[in-house]
Amino acid sequence: MTDWSAGAAWMPEQHGAEIIPIAEAKIGVLDWGLTHSDITYDVVPVLDGAFFRLEVYLERFANSMKAFRLNPPQSIADIRAALAPMVAKTGLRDAYCAMVCSRGQPLIPGTRDPRQCGNHAYAWVVPYVHVIPPEVAERGTHIWISKSSRRIPEGSVNSKAKNYHWGDFTTGLLEAKDEGYDNTVLLDYQDNVTEGPGFNICALKGDTVVTSAHDVLHGISRRTVGEICGEVGLKFEQRPLPLEELMDADEVFLTTSSGGVVPVARVDDRVFSNDAPGATTLRLREVYRDWTRRPEHRTEIDYG
Repeated sequence: MTDWSAGAAWMPEQHGAEIIPIAEAKIGVLDWGLTHSDITYDVVPVLDGAFFRLEVYLERFANSMKAFRLNPPQSIADIRAALAPMVAKTGLRDAYCAMVCSRGQPLIPGTRDPRQCGNHAYAWVVPYVHVIPPEVAERGTHIWISKSSRRIPEGSVNSKAKNYHWGDFTTGLLEAKDEGYDNTVLLDYQDNVTEGPGFNICALKGDTVVTSAHDVLHGISRRTVGEICGEVGLKFEQRPLPLEELMDADEVFLTTSSGGVVPVARVDDRVFSNDAPGATTLRLREVYRDWTRRPEHRTEIDYG
């Protein structure tokens, strides 16, 4: 009997409508998604048996495919229809559900023309992934501002289209781990704060939350927090965020589909909120959790 607890995949180019165990999911070694990182993806969280803001994630995924000029045979409607049965197959009530589109393998052997590759979409799901472990989020995570790596400029790689160009993030993350920190955030070449691997970062000063407007993915969780700010009476600004402004903040927090609102207790040697989660951050964290339970944001999964 197949154990689906590790996850599942939908790979229509190889398996049609069949859902397969995650361990059997494969792409070819010549696929440009692998050899060129010529690929886009998105991740929608499954929380207590329902997708959170599914249509918003699907819209961003469609926009990312358009930005990278990817046009797979599978439509957004096809992808949407595949996600719930795939999750239901695993029985996972809390999950990390990815949809992916790759440039694919060259249709003409040896071609260097990206138009001559077979674009293809697929999806997979695994148990819920936390970018910051829950116990670390509870005490307030420690973030290292990378000294050796700067964010790839958006004029080189479109940061608004979700991508696997993580060389800059990986360098910063390794540095952070070497320094004893939980994760990293990168600066641009003007010393403005950008983002980290899998999350946006926000600074609270007074009644205003500020987050970077450039060289970052426009995160759905960040968007949700912006909408929550309007609900709870905070201002929300997307603009350049100089490092010195971040360091002068009252509170700092992360936003991510893999954890929601995550308090930050330290950035480098700067300690915030007496080395603990800030009061306003905790309020936003709780309201975010409430939003994940609101029916208008949930697409329930039929587990049969």
